[in-house]
Amino acid sequence: MNVPEHLKYSLNHEWVNDSVQPAEVGITAFAAEALGDVIYVQLPEPGSHLTAGDVCGEVESTKSVAELYLPVSGEVVAVNEAVIANPDLFGVPEVSAARHTGADGLIIWAYIRPSEVDGLA
Repeated sequence: MNVPEHLKYSLNHEWVNDSVQPAEVGITAFAAEALGDVIYVQLPEPGSHLTAGDVCGEVESTKSVAELYLPVSGEVVAVNEAVIANPDLFGVPEVSAARHTGADGLIIWAYIRPSEVDGLA
């Protein structure tokens, strides 16, 4: 499993790359694999202001429905439209990879509070 060292991780299997602005936020490959075949993805609207721990989306798979949580506070500036339009692409490295990290599972770009990143693993 690919575990990039420059990413910060939450207990809910989300990651943050704060080395770029806007920051990149996504879910781990482990979480994406656990979901199985994804049939629906809902992500926040750009312009949304969210607080750390807020639900920022939902993923429905043939196995379950999972909420996505924002691990740090911030303003959403863009979302991964490809996975909304075609949920089969959720977790596909070539489509969901973050532009700067090479990490799978990119869901949003957001301006975040850098001080909150220190609380992540």
